[in-house]
Amino acid sequence: MKTLVWVEHDNASVKDATLSAVTAASQLGEVHLLVAGSGCAAVADDAAKIAGVAKVHLADDAAYANSLAENVAPLVADLMGHHDAFVTPATTTGKNIAPRVAALLDVMQVSDILSVEGEKTFTRPIYAGNAIATVESSDAKLVITVRGTAFAKAEATGGSAAVEAVAGPGDAGISSYVGSEIAKSERPELTSAKIIVSGGRALKDSDTFQQYIFPLADKLGAAVGASRAAVDAGYVPNDYQVGQTGKIVAPEIYIAVGISGAIQHLAGMKDSKTIIAINKDEDAPIFQVADLGLVADLFNAVPELTDKL
Repeated sequence: MKTLVWVEHDNASVKDATLSAVTAASQLGEVHLLVAGSGCAAVADDAAKIAGVAKVHLADDAAYANSLAENVAPLVADLMGHHDAFVTPATTTGKNIAPRVAALLDVMQVSDILSVEGEKTFTRPIYAGNAIATVESSDAKLVITVRGTAFAKAEATGGSAAVEAVAGPGDAGISSYVGSEIAKSERPELTSAKIIVSGGRALKDSDTFQQYIFPLADKLGAAVGASRAAVDAGYVPNDYQVGQTGKIVAPEIYIAVGISGAIQHLAGMKDSKTIIAINKDEDAPIFQVADLGLVADLFNAVPELTDKL
């Protein structure tokens, strides 16, 4: 089986999410990568070094500069004539491209897989991760999105794949890139951070959130996350949100401050290696998944912890 993996990148470097997708794809068979962008030859060269990759397809065209799904999906659909499966990370971009590819191929998509059980058999979460379904596809072609936290990252070096230029349909003319408002931070990216400090509704407002969470995160060199309740209340922007409707993370250490532990939040962070919870409610659901729990008022505990680091 030949598998085509969409390479997540910014026209300069390969994103970490791609490495987990490569690991998943390698369990299906021969791995080919697709680098589609503009002025992205360096990305293709880096992708060729990923361990376990047999070939890299490079589509260098202005139409693919911003990964517009309406342009990328027809390119992928054309390449699927020579591949048996299309795999993409379950990121915002990946989840935008994959359904369009599935529609063009007239197949059912298998979303957010957690493991590969067979050539066409996979596990995936349902009911906010409270149950794991085993699904088997009967389609001739597979379209799969991969939950990055469920698979180890492939080695970024050690491979020596050939890079092959390919041409696609180009600009479909049905969408255009207008602009991006990208949050910039000196802290690590949320989905790839080894330590995350997350705050919940108990932090009361935006100023209080920054006063208590940011110094602790800075001391630990951690990324900052938040529950949906904190985001909906306007404490922080929505790109900080961890959970079923936010970002799925699995850091080495996850510190939940003032987060009760709703099912939707747990679905996004319960794969963390070590979970530390600080909450004054000893019956909070977060303590059921926490490795270390501190029943205390966060307004006393967090400053004390920050001072002692």
